[in-house]
Amino acid sequence: MILKRTEFITRANIDEQTLETWLSEQWLMPETQAEAEAFTEADLARAQLIQELRGQLGVNEAGIDVALHLLDQIHGLRRAVAGIAARKTRL
Repeated sequence: MILKRTEFITRANIDEQTLETWLSEQWLMPETQAEAEAFTEADLARAQLIQELRGQLGVNEAGIDVALHLLDQIHGLRRAVAGIAARKTRL
């Protein structure tokens, strides 16, 4: 499901300035479709994670940056392992 900017802001329960900050920090990197941002459910989940890190866990901006970077690495490794496993099953 693709969310437009205004719908994403509403569903993520954030304001425009917060979104701009998260985009400039590259904590969120939506795809672009027809020269407009296209947010996904994964982007929404990531926004909710950022909010939990900031609010409930009291993580500062540098900590959020590290946490998101590590999360991205984990997802990349999972994709790589899945690709290797898929190649092995084809052999």
